[in-house]
Amino acid sequence: MTTVESSSHHVYVNSDTVVKIIDAAGHSRLDREIALAPHLPTGLTAPLLDSGLHRLGTREVRYACYTRVPGAAPGMGMHGVDGLTARLLAEEAVQRLHRLHNWMPAGHAEQTLREPLEHGGFVSQAALLAEVENLAALDRHGIIPRQLLDGLTAIAERAPLHARAVVPVHADCHWGNWLACDRSVTALLDFEWARFGEPVDDWFFLARFSGPHMETVLDVIARATATSLEVLRAECEIREATYLASDLRLAFEHPDAHGRMVVDRLRELKELIVGRYWWRHTR
Repeated sequence: MTTVESSSHHVYVNSDTVVKIIDAAGHSRLDREIALAPHLPTGLTAPLLDSGLHRLGTREVRYACYTRVPGAAPGMGMHGVDGLTARLLAEEAVQRLHRLHNWMPAGHAEQTLREPLEHGGFVSQAALLAEVENLAALDRHGIIPRQLLDGLTAIAERAPLHARAVVPVHADCHWGNWLACDRSVTALLDFEWARFGEPVDDWFFLARFSGPHMETVLDVIARATATSLEVLRAECEIREATYLASDLRLAFEHPDAHGRMVVDRLRELKELIVGRYWWRHTR
């Protein structure tokens, strides 16, 4: 089997199968994916063939084996993807996510989706404001410019009081987690962050990580969901602010493990606040 690059797992593929392996004590997200896989809408993701625990010396590893689905990931930022292909892929991705959002899980699948998960996403206005305040308190060396903290606060003050947990969402459906072949989507992978949320929790990932095709993807989503672009931009902005604040707080709390993340998140935060990322094409 051939090794595939992954930030959290050991992943191996051959012509027929994909195997994911991780230290069982590392985290439980693969358990979540394995529990959901047999119940997800047919054709949405790669079929699960087998899973379990295996002891290696003094450690246990969790493994999951899937049927290999044809295609390759468009990738974060959709680099090298032309405009027409980006629109076609976005249209199919939205259709597949509609199937997920319309799915009515029951029994063990519903229980799994409702299990507590620190996902770093938007929960409520109060929680986001508290996150920004906590971030400012942790930033003892003044690494984050005041302008960016004020910008986060302003976004939080415009946020809804509460997020809804009404439909199943993937919650990590950037373009690195899709497979596509011949301008058609073939699968959505990695359901480790799946939970109950609202559709925009997925629309955010689809648009934010589409690189130069963001406006095209936003247009596809707006048309398919009958949502105004203004509302869609505002909801996505809130989610990005929440994820960035959460990541920066994590980096300050655990500098040895996540210290390098600060530079990237500060750059993205400046792009969000100063560059008005979600509104730059509306000027």
